[in-house]
Amino acid sequence: MNRNIIPIILAGAMIMASCNRQGQPAAGQAEADSLAAAIPVRVMPVAKTTITRTIDYTGTIQAYEEVNLAPSTPGRVDRIYVEVGDRVQKGQQLFLMDRTQYYANKIQLANLEKDLARLDTLLKVGSVKEQTYDQTRAQYEVMKANVDFMEENTLLEAPFSGLITGKYLEDGELYSGAPGMSGKSAVVTLMQINPVKIVVSISEKYFPLIRNGMKVRVMADVYPDKNFEGTIFRVHPTIDAMSRSFRAEVRISNGSELLRPGMFARAFIDMGREEAIMVPANAVLMQEGTNERFIFVVENGVAVRRPIILGQRFDDNFEIADGDLKEGDLLVIDGQARLNNGQKVEVSR
Repeated sequence: MNRNIIPIILAGAMIMASCNRQGQPAAGQAEADSLAAAIPVRVMPVAKTTITRTIDYTGTIQAYEEVNLAPSTPGRVDRIYVEVGDRVQKGQQLFLMDRTQYYANKIQLANLEKDLARLDTLLKVGSVKEQTYDQTRAQYEVMKANVDFMEENTLLEAPFSGLITGKYLEDGELYSGAPGMSGKSAVVTLMQINPVKIVVSISEKYFPLIRNGMKVRVMADVYPDKNFEGTIFRVHPTIDAMSRSFRAEVRISNGSELLRPGMFARAFIDMGREEAIMVPANAVLMQEGTNERFIFVVENGVAVRRPIILGQRFDDNFEIADGDLKEGDLLVIDGQARLNNGQKVEVSR
């Protein structure tokens, strides 16, 4: 190859490289030029607003009272007087167990009562020892207690008015005391459904504020257009170490009996009025690929990105629960989607 050609080729390459550098600006320069161009935005001053603080939690509707009724000892079920769905009143008879042993004990009690009366007469005239009288009296007291116990536990009555929601045996079946096919060790189940209750787990930070008597608004998914009035009647005294929450029980009026145990519901508790920083929902942006929320404020003609944590939503506004945002800051409410941190802006209100 001719040695004179090599310098010519090198010179050409240098000229082309120089042209490329002059024709294409560096990436950093392009970004700088972008930031230098002011973007028109609209802003509003940040201010505190008085809000009604409401917290809401989900739960399951439960019977206000529920009892699984069963005799104290195994035995044959003589007769069940109720069926599932029956309404019963307090004191109404529910089922009768076999009373063979009860009747036998009752006869023995009657005999002991007669013997005791005769011994009492003989004791007064000195014809019998006091020890014999005391022994017979002790036997009488034991038998009487046994008869009273068997009378109460062979004919079971409703302890409160309610609805029969379970029947696990039929007439003539043997009650063994162990869970049967239903999983219940009972003969029948009685529930009180007017009122009903819901148990909610509340964050520990609200523990000093929750008290008995507070009003609660309850909504059930099956009745989306209905509100039910409830009242907190029991606050559990301890905090769960795992969930950092405590339980509160809410009594709900259920005169129409629309609410039934097992329904999913949401409880709304009014925590009173307080001041909070609110921003329009459209001013809040989210970092792509993350759950990080942020807004832009204007400082000295420049957009500054501020990370925030959202609280409750009120219509078209979000509460700022945490973040570097204070009263008087100029919040960008229009044009924020085109901004970068440090971008020059042209402000209009």
